[in-house]
Amino acid sequence: MGNYHKSLVLTAACIGMCFFGVSMITLGAVLPSLVSKLDLNGLQTTTLVTFLPLGMLIGSLIFGPIVDRFGHKALLVPSCIIVLLGMEGLAFFESMPLLQASIIGIGLGGGILNGETNALVADISGESEKGSRLSFLGMFYGLGALGIPMLLGVLSKHFAFETILQGIGVVMLAGIVFCIPIRFPAPKQAQGFPIKEGIGLLKESSLLLFSFILFFQSGIEGVSNNWSTSYFGQVTDIPAHQALIVLTCMVAGLTIARILQIVVFKKVKPEAVLPYSLILTAVGFALLTFSPGFIRAAMGMTIIGIGLSPTYPVILSVLGNRYPSLSGTAFSVALAIALVGQTAMNGLMGIISQYTNGINLYPYLMIVSLFIMFLLFRRSLK
Repeated sequence: MGNYHKSLVLTAACIGMCFFGVSMITLGAVLPSLVSKLDLNGLQTTTLVTFLPLGMLIGSLIFGPIVDRFGHKALLVPSCIIVLLGMEGLAFFESMPLLQASIIGIGLGGGILNGETNALVADISGESEKGSRLSFLGMFYGLGALGIPMLLGVLSKHFAFETILQGIGVVMLAGIVFCIPIRFPAPKQAQGFPIKEGIGLLKESSLLLFSFILFFQSGIEGVSNNWSTSYFGQVTDIPAHQALIVLTCMVAGLTIARILQIVVFKKVKPEAVLPYSLILTAVGFALLTFSPGFIRAAMGMTIIGIGLSPTYPVILSVLGNRYPSLSGTAFSVALAIALVGQTAMNGLMGIISQYTNGINLYPYLMIVSLFIMFLLFRRSLK
């Protein structure tokens, strides 16, 4: 079991990360079609949207100890299958309980895959190549996340969204079949669940510091994905179809930057890049203030994507190096805290937006969050 082909395992991890990108974007991309098809009211729509982060949080919490105990293969293929079944559920089901179960499945599988693939790549990489390899992996998140809205946008003129999801499902099934025979690294804690050691990790101040950097990172990404189009709709004259293009600029910037980081992180220590990327992200949000036009907004969102891109690869490569024997459990803690951040900051933005002109505060709230991340990172290096 110890012998495995590193490039095949890396390919399987990239397929899994692509599935995670698909799981993050699919619901938002097909929600308007689902609402009109099933005539959902506001409350029903809200409950559907809430089930995705709930599933992701459960997935992020459970994957680490299972991976450390049973190895990566025990989770990678099953979680890919769960995401695929959830996707097809959106295409086939019309009852609310079955749709909710599908969305929990998409979130659960996605949450597992996010942590599982990052931990897998960290485990098969040497200390100096972790940052570069994790950036390479992160690029596939962008491919999955960009691919779904692009396919839906291009093909929805000719096909129903159910047919498109079924077609995407066939491609995903081919990816799963590729992963099934691959041999993975052996479990690191094969003698039993590392519960005592896992609880011990919660007392590690450096792990908690890095996790709270991801708390804000995940919150900024979530708020940017969910609130940018509302902000442009209420604060600027940018029409709705252009606002969606501006939003895509963020994912495009993030994906292109991750491609560049594959090379950069081989020459520069990943930790050295992070402070500058946080400053760059703040510049991007500054461009969104004072009702920007389409060009300035697109530039701002592209810069935000570029600026946010190194945080996950940098923090996870540091954690992989510091906690090599319990990397899965360490990643579980960090990614669960990150998801809580995403939920909390989305909730805070929702409350703020209820007040008159509250949505105007969106870029300023993000800049304050980046400043906190900067301070936490400075502290974590001491």
